[in-house]
Amino acid sequence: MTGALIRAVSVAVLLAAAAPGYATKLDPQDSVLLAARGAFDASSRARLVTLAPKLKGHLLEPYVEYWQLFLRLPAAPAEDVRDFLSRYPDSVLAEQLRTDWLKVLGKSGRWELFNAEYPALSGDDPEVNCYLLLARWNRGDASVRADFNSFWNAPRELPEGCVALARAMLKAGELGTREVWARFRVLIDANLAGAAKRSMDFLPRGEAIEARRLNAVIRAPLKFLKKPQADLAKAADRELVVAALALAAADDPRAAVGFWRGLGEAFPAEDRSGIWLMLAMNGARRHVPEALDWFGEAGEAALTDERLAWRARIALRTEKWAEVRSSIERMSLLAKNDPAWIYWYGRAERELGSPLEAEGYFERIAGEHHFYGRLAAEELGASLQIPPRAPPPTEEEIAEVAAIPGLKRALALYRVDMRTEATKEWLWTIRGMDDRRLLAAAELARRNEAWDRAISTADRTVLAHNFSVRYLAPYREVLAEKARSRDLDEPWVLGLVRQESRFITGAKSSAGATGLMQVMRPTAKWVAQRMRMKNFSWARLSDPEFNAAVGTYYLKHILNQFDGSPVLAAAAYNAGPTRARLWRGTAPVEGAIFAETIPFGETRDYVKKVMANTVYYAAVLGIYPTPLKTRLGTVTPRRSEGVVAMQGEPVVQ
Repeated sequence: MTGALIRAVSVAVLLAAAAPGYATKLDPQDSVLLAARGAFDASSRARLVTLAPKLKGHLLEPYVEYWQLFLRLPAAPAEDVRDFLSRYPDSVLAEQLRTDWLKVLGKSGRWELFNAEYPALSGDDPEVNCYLLLARWNRGDASVRADFNSFWNAPRELPEGCVALARAMLKAGELGTREVWARFRVLIDANLAGAAKRSMDFLPRGEAIEARRLNAVIRAPLKFLKKPQADLAKAADRELVVAALALAAADDPRAAVGFWRGLGEAFPAEDRSGIWLMLAMNGARRHVPEALDWFGEAGEAALTDERLAWRARIALRTEKWAEVRSSIERMSLLAKNDPAWIYWYGRAERELGSPLEAEGYFERIAGEHHFYGRLAAEELGASLQIPPRAPPPTEEEIAEVAAIPGLKRALALYRVDMRTEATKEWLWTIRGMDDRRLLAAAELARRNEAWDRAISTADRTVLAHNFSVRYLAPYREVLAEKARSRDLDEPWVLGLVRQESRFITGAKSSAGATGLMQVMRPTAKWVAQRMRMKNFSWARLSDPEFNAAVGTYYLKHILNQFDGSPVLAAAAYNAGPTRARLWRGTAPVEGAIFAETIPFGETRDYVKKVMANTVYYAAVLGIYPTPLKTRLGTVTPRRSEGVVAMQGEPVVQ
């Protein structure tokens, strides 16, 4: 590429600030870039060598260099890696390459290079961190064990470096069978059967659970518990029973507790406490009121913040406010300062007859713009006031951020639909920006129709705000028309779309959800049949009008199924109607409590954000501001016949 052409590309990016639709204007070299990306995905080094010269001087040439270097990284000289890092300092690609290289160095045991390069890493990568622990172990660092526990005791697969470290620690006697069984329990309780089976490899031969017996328990835990062929004097057989109890409790906590009461006396006291905690956690997630008593059965067993959170949630669900307060009081300082627990502590104080103390807690978060900040403000009687709009960024400020290499690359990546890389570039570049630069970057994204980046960037400001960008409404006409035709609340629909896709029409999830309203194929097919659509095709899901038509039809269907409750319908839209029906419980529950006690963390966060988005969209658009607590309402009990999906109804959104 000639110097004149390089300058032309730079100018084009700068002018994009005034040219909506930049993301759709393709550069003639884009096809070459995409071919290079295809060669990288296919690990074709020869093809990349052929294509690379054609992209010399291109704005995204660093990516071509990175792809080439990555494919030869295990054998690449340190000088080549450091040359790339020096030419693209403080870039997301440098950070990624450094991470990749550290993994290669750790795996191959090149500790001198690893130790020299690690301090320059900015991010926190679990696999690299495991190799760092292994490097420290090899140096004789006695403090490794404490840091390693955060990996060993976590409900996830061990990164490769931690597997090697675990084997070394077992050999040295720093890990024993007790620690292995503790990890086994964590993995089984998290329903990570494969990882649990692999943990048996850390036990001495003859002390592990036989694979045949463990597989049988994983397939049918209740069947095993009815006739447990186990010698409870043996550790492996006791752990097989624990595995069966954990797996059974995930579906039927009461049944698991019934079996446990007949078996518990054969277990050591410290084991009994841990198993009661496991049963209590499963019961709390399934909204079993007795779970609060099961926490009590655990005695003085260590309660982590996660366990205390679920103890508080089941206490909320059963309106045991003293237990809510005591659970929060026992949390760590960090957990206590989470807005959720500040709000619920305030509510507990008020319910227990201390209104002045309650107000003090509400005042701590009432000025924050999120679900619990809004609820706290309403408890104090404060109506929603959108923060004053900051002075808009000047054209000079916008041009200044548009000239930042990382943002230039991000917009070019969006243009060729390399959204994952584009988002990484954008997030890396805006970290540490002050409010003025964030507002300028948000406006740059808005003008380039990178709606998700505009919203998320405006969302980061601390003191100077622009809520019209934070709560953008692209495709409002389409969404409003569909909402009206289905008798849906427009701010709620916008709030849901903001959370689903950030208004990106081509958005696709790993599960296959597509478009503005992230419609799944089975859902689209079901709606198309119900609406008797002609010329239906999956490709149309990327069309905003078609996607909105399908999504709002399904949303209205769900809303009707859940008695007009927007909080229940939002939960069903995210996690599926069948799960949402189970979460209703058998007694009325306050909408805010329902949201906080959703078992899936992702859905719990989703519902809170959709409902908070709704009140802010109403305010930004000048629609009558119904309070958040009113919108949440009361979730009514499930009907006895309502736990089974309707014939043909899609069960997962």
